[in-house]
Amino acid sequence: MPACGLMVADIGFAGLVDVLHIKALQRWLRGFKMQAEMPLRGFTTSEFQIRISRAQELMVPNGFDALLFTTPHNIRWATGFDTQFWESPTRPWFLVIPAKGAPIAVIPEIAGSRMAETWIDDVRTWPSPRPDDDGTSLLASVLDTLPRRYGRIGMELGREHALRMPVAQFQALQESLPGIELANGTPCIWQIRMVKTKAEIYHIRYICQLACDGYDRVPELVSIGDSEREAARSLRIEFARLGADSTPFLPAISGPGGVPQIVCGPSDRIIANGDVLFFDTGCTFDGYWCDFDRNYAVGNISDDAKRAHRAMWQATEAGIAAARPGARTDDLYNAMAKIIDEAGSLGNNVGRLGHGLGMQLTEPPSHMPGDGTVIETGMVLTIEPGIEYAPGKMIVHEENIVIRDDGAELLTRRAPDEMLEIR
Repeated sequence: MPACGLMVADIGFAGLVDVLHIKALQRWLRGFKMQAEMPLRGFTTSEFQIRISRAQELMVPNGFDALLFTTPHNIRWATGFDTQFWESPTRPWFLVIPAKGAPIAVIPEIAGSRMAETWIDDVRTWPSPRPDDDGTSLLASVLDTLPRRYGRIGMELGREHALRMPVAQFQALQESLPGIELANGTPCIWQIRMVKTKAEIYHIRYICQLACDGYDRVPELVSIGDSEREAARSLRIEFARLGADSTPFLPAISGPGGVPQIVCGPSDRIIANGDVLFFDTGCTFDGYWCDFDRNYAVGNISDDAKRAHRAMWQATEAGIAAARPGARTDDLYNAMAKIIDEAGSLGNNVGRLGHGLGMQLTEPPSHMPGDGTVIETGMVLTIEPGIEYAPGKMIVHEENIVIRDDGAELLTRRAPDEMLEIR
């Protein structure tokens, strides 16, 4: 039941409208929060088998005998294995997903027993670090014995990927595999990962709802006279209290009537009357991210800032409405850009108006001209219009959605069309 304790059934919808004007009704509905139950940590073996089956289906049209993962998010996606040791650059890690059969982990001996606790049965190790041969020969022996149909192994060589192994080791691996091409597997990998499973979507929904709860507390946590750094610290503590595993990304930026940029901060700048305070968060839960922002009016802000905020709220609505199966990312961009341009934008230095989301803060696709990605059911996306309405004054909105058969479904709770106030 909403906090006010009044049920629509008690007085009828028409009566409710008589009692509350439209703005109050909107605020009342926003207060009716559907809390997501915390997912169980980790995933079942059948969940991972679904993921690997999809990967193997897509390897064939892409012409790969296997995919080779080296990065933490891809290895965790396929195995469930996680370790804080990934923070150390000393040791490389490998996971081979053959076109047929079960994945093979080729990892440092120090983590062999932990990997064996996952659903992966074939775990091969070496006593890393061993700079002269840090798993190279062991990995080459695995790849060399795979059935060959195409003579190609797909690797993380492209867009929004990076090999987590030394370039010299990559070159040595290629030289040790005559007749096998270590090719760019990134388009195939993103084709696999852009569409999320039901379990992945539930994880993302949960962390989105948790972050919404934290944002709702900002007017209680932050006051005029606080610094940006103090404001970010307070919100990060609140996210942790609510249950976020971490908050690696939390710009907190303020400025008179708008913010000068959205990527650097917080600083020691003191938040003052007339400012817009912008938070953008990437919280995580069990390996999955949210990524959305909120704007707050500090004291009395200008009418121009209010109009820009309202325009970006409308642009967000347009982006959400355009996000349907069969549409392209260009369509989402154009729907938002039309409203942004009509609102008097001075330009766009961000380059895109949203992106994919999952085990990384940003994933493909990008809502931008020429991206051309076809939107599919199960994709999780951000909708992120922004405007520089005057020199050095930006307003940006962002929500997280999942694509359903009939259109977009919000994973976040929709931001109000008027900024929440900080006094």
